[in-house]
Amino acid sequence: TGQQPYGTWLDNYKIRLGNLPEPRLSFASLSADAVYRYQQVFGYSREDIDTIIKPMALDGKEPIGSMGTDVPLAILSDKPQHLSSYFKQFFAQVTNPPIDPIRERLVMSLATFIGNNGNLLDEDKMHCHCVTLKHPILKNHHLEKLRSIDTGMFHAKTLQTYFKADGLPGSLEKGIARLCRYAEDAVDDGFEVLILSDRAVDSEHAPIPSLLAVSAVHHHLIKKGRRGAVGIVAETGDVWEVHHFACLLAFGATAINPYLALSTIETLRDNGKLETSLDLKQLQKNYVKSINDGLLKIFSKMGISTLQSYHGSQVFEILGLNNEVVDRYFSGAVSRIGGLGLDEIARESLSKHRAGFNANKADENRLLPEGGIYQWKRRGEAHLFNPQTVHLLQHATRTNNYEVYKNYAKVINEQGEKHFTIRGLLDFAHHREPISIDEVESAEEIMKRFATGAMSFGSISHEAHSTMAIAMNRIGGKSNTGEGGEDEMRYELMPNGDSMRSAIKQVASARFGVTSNYLSNADELQIKMAQG
Repeated sequence: TGQQPYGTWLDNYKIRLGNLPEPRLSFASLSADAVYRYQQVFGYSREDIDTIIKPMALDGKEPIGSMGTDVPLAILSDKPQHLSSYFKQFFAQVTNPPIDPIRERLVMSLATFIGNNGNLLDEDKMHCHCVTLKHPILKNHHLEKLRSIDTGMFHAKTLQTYFKADGLPGSLEKGIARLCRYAEDAVDDGFEVLILSDRAVDSEHAPIPSLLAVSAVHHHLIKKGRRGAVGIVAETGDVWEVHHFACLLAFGATAINPYLALSTIETLRDNGKLETSLDLKQLQKNYVKSINDGLLKIFSKMGISTLQSYHGSQVFEILGLNNEVVDRYFSGAVSRIGGLGLDEIARESLSKHRAGFNANKADENRLLPEGGIYQWKRRGEAHLFNPQTVHLLQHATRTNNYEVYKNYAKVINEQGEKHFTIRGLLDFAHHREPISIDEVESAEEIMKRFATGAMSFGSISHEAHSTMAIAMNRIGGKSNTGEGGEDEMRYELMPNGDSMRSAIKQVASARFGVTSNYLSNADELQIKMAQG
């Protein structure tokens, strides 16, 4: 530590965002008309605002849901998708245990540094010449400070992330190529900060999805050997939930300004749609806090404790982009199946862009799309479990009517044929010659390999949990307790000879209901150390 005057270097060269002078130009607040138009262009729905943004602004916490997901994969949906919907988060397994982001918060950090990282193998005082941030989320005022920065040795350059909205093949590719070329030129000209902005979209220019723009510039500069010379800031309207932010950071963004989400909160408050006494500053502060807490939660699932470790990590699996797009703009990312090319991505962006710029300003009843991701909506995203399937299942079980059940099974199977899931795309191979039935195990033997999912009785009710246990015991299969333990009364046979005892007992970190009797009444033990 005494080899160089590190403390002096930091005192002299590190730039703290709060110490920067007021910006030359302040952020121009978006009008209500502009906010509505931008919301259409970037794909907001009423559900996004009511279910995601409002609770974050009011409570400072990411909203909680527990119903799982039964909507189609993004590549199989007939609705325009946010690009990040094609990216699925990895989570740690035994080789890299997760972290508790609440109890172990002291060892976690969201601090980040914007500027030229220099040569890591060469100690130099100019390595300290960067802007330090406590977290990667920039409010509008802070971004303007960064945009106006001029220390004589530190400058920021704003680049527009749009492409021509002409619908022609190759337009998006040309827009990305232009953006990457301008980014390389800016680095060569000595700029230490690149602000990738989509605020300049208009009727003739559609936004490049921010995830695609950031990753394209990130990888282009890596290939040119210039990535360490600059920080990338995304000034974008298409991020509002935690997953969006995590994707941007994992694919190269140093910091993010969610200007439209912040403007949406301002519009909600001004229109009286937030029933609170909190002022705008506190509402936006709550929103930023909820995003930061959500990022820590995502880091922790991978056993990552700092933003600097997560930055550029690409710890996502891509489902639904073709190999050319992945290899060129998301180099090194894991992609299991093919999917969209650039022209198809452009088509999804243009469908939202047209909705925004064809909107009628005079329409007093204008409404955003319903959404329907988190809850079934009549004109929203399709769900495997919808009013029709739920009604048929309930009717079949309450009346014990096999004909109604067959109707329910028919509807479910037809949904599979509509390609909700990857397995719905598969069929049995019929090219092999049939074998003799004498060589096939009996149905009774095959059913012994059946096992239910590990769902605790608290998550699905005692009735459902015990009914599945009885059913599996009748056919010789195995039911699973999940991590909620099991009532010892279920170890005894019922008067009719049935058993509610689960053959598979699960032990999780919380050790709910784990006793010696619980463990001894197991045919198989599962130790659960991670949940994704």
